[in-house]
Amino acid sequence: FTKCCQENGLLMVVKCRQENTALKDCLVGYYSDPLFYEECKTEYLKQREEYRATGIKKKRQKLSSNV
Repeated sequence: FTKCCQENGLLMVVKCRQENTALKDCLVGYYSDPLFYEECKTEYLKQREEYRATGIKKKRQKLSSNV
């Protein structure tokens, strides 16, 4: 989806519909997965606890795009 948008600029609204639908379907699959939700919640709570204890924010990971 990202590559399609970069290649098509403003025309992405029309030309990247298929990629956008595939992306949404993938995300909905993850968002509705209870195991994934619990994993994210556990990681968030761990990071929050660490921040509250130290006052130092942990840098976010830069995720690689699947381009």
